[in-house]
Amino acid sequence: MPALLAVGAIFVAAGPVAAVDPPNLLDEDAGRDAWPPLNEPVRVAPPGPSRTPAPTAPPTPTPQPSPAFGIDVSFPQCGDALPDAFAFAIVGVNGGRVYSPNACLIGTEEHPGQLAWAGREVELYANTGNPGPRLSRFWPGVAVDAEGCRADGLFATADTLECAYRYGWNAAADSYRLALEAFVAAGWAEDDADELPWATTWWLDVETANSWRLDPRLNVATLDGARDYLLSMDVADVGFYSTPRMWARITGNTDTFADAPAWHAGARDIDDARDRCEREDAFTGGELRMVQWVENDLDHNVRCPDA
Repeated sequence: MPALLAVGAIFVAAGPVAAVDPPNLLDEDAGRDAWPPLNEPVRVAPPGPSRTPAPTAPPTPTPQPSPAFGIDVSFPQCGDALPDAFAFAIVGVNGGRVYSPNACLIGTEEHPGQLAWAGREVELYANTGNPGPRLSRFWPGVAVDAEGCRADGLFATADTLECAYRYGWNAAADSYRLALEAFVAAGWAEDDADELPWATTWWLDVETANSWRLDPRLNVATLDGARDYLLSMDVADVGFYSTPRMWARITGNTDTFADAPAWHAGARDIDDARDRCEREDAFTGGELRMVQWVENDLDHNVRCPDA
């Protein structure tokens, strides 16, 4: 854009200036009735009181709509710049499997943790799995004593529904402990707190990427133990994250959790996620509460309208 001329600038025409005849005094005098007598001073009205112009109100900023989606993060997003705007946030407390911490849940002085990023209305999720007594050093009845499991070190006697249930219970207790430590580090809970300061919704992550048994009953027992532990801590709610296909493979489409909400993964985008809210049934048999899709390498989620 060209620069503007200063206000009050005088424009001078190029070329010679035409001569202008002086005014005819007789012609000027012909309108003397409109002029004051020559012998009287011209009275000029005194200036009125100066008025400060009223300040102009600044324009009202146009409100920006809140995002219609939520974000979930965990250890894969360690060190990543996370968005400032989101409708809700869900943070994983584990490092991809049970009995492992998300190293970025708490954070450092230079980099705030994911819990602090999410804010006090955060929802939490925990990994689940059932590797069995031969593969887990945390399996009850082999590595630790547990109610209903024989602590004689025999794999066969420890590979029971009761031990699978206790494994899920203990794993969820460890995940809860990690969350409580993060709440304390964030200043949201007292140092000696033995439970979270308010009821928070938890999600149990059920994926084929983790270790599971060929017998779905053992897997269901583990998930049942995990949910029961969290409910014993008076959390707000416990739901399950998975896809219908993975859920069927791991649990055999059990109806044990028909009263639990589901969080579906696998949508292509936000429109597909909203469409799935309308046309898909929750794999648990309960309420379909959220659907997830991936956008810009970040998990996005939309809450279903009837949830």
